[in-house]
Amino acid sequence: MGGIFGSSVEPTLLPGTQVTDSHALRGKSVLVTGGSMGIGFAAAEACLRAGASVGICARTASTVDDAVRDLRAKGLDDIMGSTCDVTEASDLESTFDAVESRMGPLSGVIHAAGVYGPIGPITEVDPESWFDALRINLLGSFLIIRQASPRLAENGGGRIVLFAGGGAATPFPNYTAYACGKAGVVRLTETAALELAGARVEVNCIAPGFVVTRLHQETLAAGERAGSAFLEMTKQQIEKGGVAASVGAQAAVFLVSDAAKGITGRFLAAPYDDYMQWPQHLEELADSDLFALRRIVPRDRGMDWQ
Repeated sequence: MGGIFGSSVEPTLLPGTQVTDSHALRGKSVLVTGGSMGIGFAAAEACLRAGASVGICARTASTVDDAVRDLRAKGLDDIMGSTCDVTEASDLESTFDAVESRMGPLSGVIHAAGVYGPIGPITEVDPESWFDALRINLLGSFLIIRQASPRLAENGGGRIVLFAGGGAATPFPNYTAYACGKAGVVRLTETAALELAGARVEVNCIAPGFVVTRLHQETLAAGERAGSAFLEMTKQQIEKGGVAASVGAQAAVFLVSDAAKGITGRFLAAPYDDYMQWPQHLEELADSDLFALRRIVPRDRGMDWQ
């Protein structure tokens, strides 16, 4: 997913952020969208290892079946799969019904399904493809929250985790559909967190860093349309292996676990943020714009105008 916050700097992985407590999700049921590959698959595996019952879904039945088989081959049996298009409300309703029928009431949802969309200058990308990327990345996130939140509220509360990306944190030339959709995901996270606070439903999002997935093959295929700087950085990161998918997956496990109770409306950068300390700073988080989108004005930078 995305760039590393628009930077080619190597991430410094913080101590403890990749350790899964084998009991962290015991007794909980979690749905992972986009769970057949990449970060979604890693999140599903991490949740299973943390003791959860897990349902995964994706658009292609064969990849879902393969993922379920691969997880069971690792001895992770409390898993089920479903096909689902996250831009179709009826698909999501059927998937949620199926998972809850099999695994009981959900306590967490991790939404990892996403696409890059068209790559290239604004004047050259296809408008319909551009809008379709927003449907998947932003409308899909909206529909997840819309479907999950009443169920979680009825179950006494729960946690929703979305994936944003570096495109939400900095400008991302030649990837406008992706950047706009992911920035929208962050603001959706912040807004939904306020709306759902009374229902004890907490919503957060994650930037997983430069995880080498199928998306980056699209950058290579785009060539110079991706922009020479990002193209070169992509090649370098692929050669080095990028950030492990497990880094974002462990952050997702944390955010759907009881350890994250009270944390909501936050934008977490998995390779950089020492989020294991966040529970010790709940009041500071609640009363600030830390780990959030915001508008910077001159006085915020020590200037004496406006």
